Amino acid sequence: MIQELFTFITQRWDFLLPLIYEHLQISAIAIVFATIVGVSVGILIAEKRKASSLTLGVISFLYTIPSISMLGFLIPVTGIGNTSAIIALSIYALLPIIRATYTGITGVEEDILEAARGMGSTASQILWRIKLPLAMPVILSGFKNMVVMTIALAGIASFIGAGGLGVAIYRGITTNNLTMTLAGSLAVAVLAFVFDILMNILESFFTKRKHSRKQKRTVAVVLLCILLAGCTTMLAIPSKKDTIHIATKPMTEEFIIGEMLKQLIEDRTDLSVEITKGVGGGTSNIHPAMVKGDFDMYPEYTGTSWSFVLKKKEIPEHDILYKELVREYKQQYHLEWTGLYGFNNTYGIAVTKETAQRYHLKTYADLASVSSRMSFGAEYDYYERDDGYDAMVKANDFHFKKSVDLDIGLKYDALLKGEVDAILVFTTDGRISDPAIVVLQDESNYFEKYYAGTVVREETLAAYPQLRSVLELLNGQISEKEMAEMNNDVETNGRNEADVARDFLVKKQLLEVTK
Repeated sequence: MIQELFTFITQRWDFLLPLIYEHLQISAIAIVFATIVGVSVGILIAEKRKASSLTLGVISFLYTIPSISMLGFLIPVTGIGNTSAIIALSIYALLPIIRATYTGITGVEEDILEAARGMGSTASQILWRIKLPLAMPVILSGFKNMVVMTIALAGIASFIGAGGLGVAIYRGITTNNLTMTLAGSLAVAVLAFVFDILMNILESFFTKRKHSRKQKRTVAVVLLCILLAGCTTMLAIPSKKDTIHIATKPMTEEFIIGEMLKQLIEDRTDLSVEITKGVGGGTSNIHPAMVKGDFDMYPEYTGTSWSFVLKKKEIPEHDILYKELVREYKQQYHLEWTGLYGFNNTYGIAVTKETAQRYHLKTYADLASVSSRMSFGAEYDYYERDDGYDAMVKANDFHFKKSVDLDIGLKYDALLKGEVDAILVFTTDGRISDPAIVVLQDESNYFEKYYAGTVVREETLAAYPQLRSVLELLNGQISEKEMAEMNNDVETNGRNEADVARDFLVKKQLLEVTK
């Protein structure tokens, strides 16, 4: 494993380095904001003690909100991407710096303050020349903890389509690439450790008396300038003109298709493409972001759009469904379907070969007869869909003793380890080819069709009309077998999704082979 990790880091350094830079940028902006606000609030409540209990109580309450929930609250307001991630990190960073500032100032001995007042010092002079200098060790200690915590917590940014090392962690989990997950986790740990050491050095410098006030002030100004310069690079870099923004769900399949779209567009047009891979929440977060204009296109599934987005109950024949889907998407959301890739990635239910043999399971009816002895696992969003878990168990007379929320990248491991007895799968999953896994027969054709295709903003197609013909090149090109093989190539063989996508496009003669 160590050898694999070393090989991955050396070979994929071009992948990790930008993520490290993004991670530091996001963290730095949150740290600067939290420091300015936190120190100011800490000083205020230290000087106005009556407001301290309420302020610290509110901040402590916000601190207890799980990070995923915090992001969920922010997405409808600030959308997908760095902004929401920075706001969330800043909120979590406020408590340690506010509390440290408040504790440091209020901990200054009253005798010292009385002596200063007796010598004619004003309230402002006492604050800046006595309270803050004496409180500095405590403030710096809180600042150090806040910096390390923020760097460690910044991995959550990837969940909502922001950058940082969380991208490597989350993508590794999704694609069953343990090495990538470990590399991202190790990088976060190393960054936090390095900055912990740097903070200890700075804390020592500012608290030792052998350094003059002028020296300390100079170092503080230099550090502040460096920090602000790092932050402003993210804010100052203008967005590239003629850049198409593609989003994908946290699925290997979507990573591959996203790369296909990117490579086709860049090969056949002068446009550049940026992909935001693995947006947490899938359709529930990507669709609003599309309507808002944060993304230009993404791969979607007809069944998901019909039931989850349009909230349709009755399911007509697929041809009728697709025509109605195209019409309503254009009418309601100003989004267009440019065609379907060809494969149907519908749902299925899988058990281990051992479980299938033990209970003689072949069909959903067989599963229903023993379901009361079994546990079932599926992705988080499946339990919230109108056509999800509740509808499935009712229609098939399932009575599972327990249901478990599982990340898409972990459910197969959970099944094989015996942590759950049955899982929801997609029919193009690469890992269903594992001989230890049996996909049960959907004898009643319960699950509807989930044909994949590209959804694009009308505004984008109007601005770049050349896109339509390029996107249509993928229509009808990918079969279920081909998609499953590509997924397996990434998840089992550990290949990069970009290489898998390119090989397929070259094979289909959709790309020119370049040297």
